[in-house]
Amino acid sequence: MIAKSPNTYLNQAALPYPFCPGCGHSIILDHLNQALLKLQIDPHKVVVISDIGCCGLSDKFFTTNAFHGLHGRSTTYATGIKLANPELKPIVLIGDGGCGIGGHHLINAARRNIGITVLVFNNMNYGMTGGEHSITTPSGAITATTPYGQLERPMDICSSVAINGASFVARTTVYDVGLSDLIAQAIQIDGFSLIDIWELCTSYFAPKNRFNKKSLLETMATLKFQKGIIHQEERPEYSLAYRQATATQIDHPLMHSHPLIPKFKSDIVSRRQLVIAGAAGAKIGSAANAFCQAAILSGIWASQRHDYPITVQSGHSVSEIILSPDEILYTGIDKPNIVLALFPEGLSKVRPQIERMTEADTLYVHADLMPVKTNARVVIVNFTKSGVWAKRKQYWAIMALAELLRNTKIFPLEALCAAASLRKEFTEKNLAAIDASQGMASA
Repeated sequence: MIAKSPNTYLNQAALPYPFCPGCGHSIILDHLNQALLKLQIDPHKVVVISDIGCCGLSDKFFTTNAFHGLHGRSTTYATGIKLANPELKPIVLIGDGGCGIGGHHLINAARRNIGITVLVFNNMNYGMTGGEHSITTPSGAITATTPYGQLERPMDICSSVAINGASFVARTTVYDVGLSDLIAQAIQIDGFSLIDIWELCTSYFAPKNRFNKKSLLETMATLKFQKGIIHQEERPEYSLAYRQATATQIDHPLMHSHPLIPKFKSDIVSRRQLVIAGAAGAKIGSAANAFCQAAILSGIWASQRHDYPITVQSGHSVSEIILSPDEILYTGIDKPNIVLALFPEGLSKVRPQIERMTEADTLYVHADLMPVKTNARVVIVNFTKSGVWAKRKQYWAIMALAELLRNTKIFPLEALCAAASLRKEFTEKNLAAIDASQGMASA
């Protein structure tokens, strides 16, 4: 529980909602806010997960953790989040379109009984892209892709997840005055819970089919779809069951943990934001990971985000690192304090960030990439000074990071050497590269 009870979980800076007049999405979000207020869950323990579609805009409206991803994959992201940290409360906001595109993800999440809550914004069509029919479009309905009437039987989302092992399943409409209580009940369930919330798309589906609030209930009755709580059972929640099952495997070599126990000291007193701009295949992510481990060994918090194109083996490879004496709750970097521009592919990717840098910031740049337009202080990195290591591009990132530490004293270079030695098969070359890097950077 949080020390001070919030009076809203809504992000006032992101409001008002952008939805069409009469759209049920706004009502559902208000009910979700009321449910969270009723439960008084620490916002840091809540993760709102969305994907594509009109309801996919919703994660930014809450002062909680958020994750936005690919269409239909929100239940998959939520599953991973719950497995990584069972203390979190993942809440999935997904449309009927997402349920169709990611139906197997939805069923598998229910089958596992993973502890997530799914709220289906079911307006019976793809409202964001022009009103095409979806898996829940009623038979005979007119849509952009069924101008002569929908011929398929609509999918019963509730029965599909219930029969596959969900702990809690309910169906209702957006006009249910008890919706916030129902959502709160679903969130409190340990296992997989889902509420199929029927609503109106006032731009496409409702006008084309003369559909209204009364029609929602009539359609349910025609389809013989039950309203209210449809299924409830107690079953082991997957993330906890998984931990219990693997607890006895601690002696297995694949289960060995390597806790990073601080043994060095850092004097930083404020957040530092660092970007490494490199190329695919140059071990940018590996070097960044070692740098973050070294920071943790120095008693400070560290986060790492990595970006690379779908081609993987070509193009840019960019790591964003945040170091802080305090817990890091937001991992985005708008303006970095330090950029290491080592390869042209990475430099091209991070130019907007470099342009936002000020005189108080520092740009470490490979000599061959100069000149670079920036207001930041420039430090030239000349790899030719490292001798034979100048041709070993896969070590450039860790070499540049070593020089950064020599210049800034963010934390001891010894900590980076310790982190670079955690994987014994790479220790010798990593340490040799770090040693060869001395003196290659100059202002």
